[in-house]
Amino acid sequence: MSITSKKVLVSTHNLVKHFPIFGGLFRRETARVHAVNGVSLDVFRGETVGLVGESGCGKTTLGKTIVRLYKPDSGTLFFDGIDITSTPEKDLATLRRRFQIIFQDPYASLNPRMTVADTLAEAIGFHHTVPKSQIPERIAELMSLCGLRPELAHRFPHEFSGGQRQRIGIARALSVEPEFVMADEPVSALDVSIQAQLLNLLADLRERLHLTVLFVSHDLKVVQHFCDRVVVMYLGRIVEILPATDLETEVLHPYSKALLSALPKRDPTVRTKRIHVAGEVPSPIDLPSGCTFRGRCALARPECADRIPELVSIRPNHAIACPVVTQS
Repeated sequence: MSITSKKVLVSTHNLVKHFPIFGGLFRRETARVHAVNGVSLDVFRGETVGLVGESGCGKTTLGKTIVRLYKPDSGTLFFDGIDITSTPEKDLATLRRRFQIIFQDPYASLNPRMTVADTLAEAIGFHHTVPKSQIPERIAELMSLCGLRPELAHRFPHEFSGGQRQRIGIARALSVEPEFVMADEPVSALDVSIQAQLLNLLADLRERLHLTVLFVSHDLKVVQHFCDRVVVMYLGRIVEILPATDLETEVLHPYSKALLSALPKRDPTVRTKRIHVAGEVPSPIDLPSGCTFRGRCALARPECADRIPELVSIRPNHAIACPVVTQS
C-alpha cells in the first residue's frame, strides 16, 4: 500500500512556535527565537517519519509541539481528524494516551525517587488502560516486551545502565497503548552497539503494536534504515521531504546534499566529493529574509531573498523548497 493511500494521523498546516526572550528591568519581551516557522506536514497512520537537520533547526520543538508539550503560536494541528491546536491542557488528558514521547535523556525522563514499577503503574492507573488488579501483570508484560526481566521492576532508575533506562523510557511510553510515538533522538546518548539493539527493539515494537512514529535524529544513516520518509529541516522550516529509500540517489536540495555528503559510504573504495557549506548558521532570533539558507548556498540568486520558498511536489512522495532547483 502506498503512503498516499493511507489515512493521515497527524497533520500540521503553517505551524508556528516561537519562544520569547525577556530582558531589562521590567522583564519585557526583547526578542523571539523562531524555532518552528510555518511547517506543514502530514504523517500517515502506520508510517515512520524521520525528522533530520543540524542542532537548533527546530526538529525537537516541532515534535514536542505535535504532541502538545508546547502550544502552537499559530497554524493548525490535527490528530486523527481532531483539531488540538488550542485545546486547553485539562481537555487534552483523554487524548494524551493516544500520543506519547520517548525522550533523548533516559535518566532525566525518569523520576529517581520512584521505582520502575511505580513509574509504569502511575501512567497505567492515570489512564485506566487495565483494571487495578491487573497492573502488576501489565508491568511484567511491558518489561518483557522491552527486553527487561520483570523482577527488575522494583529497582530505581540509577540501578540500570543507560541502555536499560532507555528501555524503561520506551516501556513508559508504551504503557498507555499509544497510537503515535514521538521519539526524540532516543539512541543518540548510547554506545553504537547499544544503539543497534534499541533500534531493533523499536522496529520490532513498531510492527508488533502497529505504531506511527515521528523519529527525530541528526543521524541520516539511522533515519535511512529505520524510517519510511525523511523530512529535512533548516532553521525551523522544511526544505525537503522524500522516501528514505531515495536518500542516497534522489536528494535535490543543496542543504540536504551537504548533509548527505558528510556520511561515510558503504563502499570505502568509492570516493565522493564532500560538500562544504560556507558561513555560519544564521541566528534563529534574527532570520534572514526569503530563503534562510541562501547565505550559505552555492546556487543562491538575488531573488532568493525576496520570498520564502514553498514546498513543491516534484514526484510522488518527494517535495522540495527551492525554486532554483525546481525550475532548472
